[in-house]
Amino acid sequence: MIKTVLVVCIGNICRSPMAEGLLKRALPEGNVASAGLGALTGQAADPEAVDLMTDQGVDISGHRAQQLSYVMIRRADLILVMDGAQRQEIQRLHPATTGRVFRLGELGKFDVPDPYRRPRPAFENALQLIQRGVESWVPRIRALG
Repeated sequence: MIKTVLVVCIGNICRSPMAEGLLKRALPEGNVASAGLGALTGQAADPEAVDLMTDQGVDISGHRAQQLSYVMIRRADLILVMDGAQRQEIQRLHPATTGRVFRLGELGKFDVPDPYRRPRPAFENALQLIQRGVESWVPRIRALG
């Protein structure tokens, strides 16, 4: 049963807030949060991410980055990361997560590259991949919810 989804990237200001926003919209009955392996704790989402999400009708302007914690890991039924290295790192730090950590692009066999400090097209590309990942996960999450 999947009730709580945690989305993880590195800084928790670009990719995971965008994915969190899209998942919250698609799964209003669920509990969706995001965090970073090396979070820029307390920082707002990157302005490019905020603008792109506003264009999608999703407001992430109130987002503040938070560091991934043991409590978050324990509460999450499903943990979605942006690439294989993040998956390995979470499983190394928290071995009990094995079987609950997957790439957002797992089903499509793709990673979501980090657009941090890159021009807008890098953010647009990341968002397109995040949307693909969300679209592939939502039916599965609903089926197991």
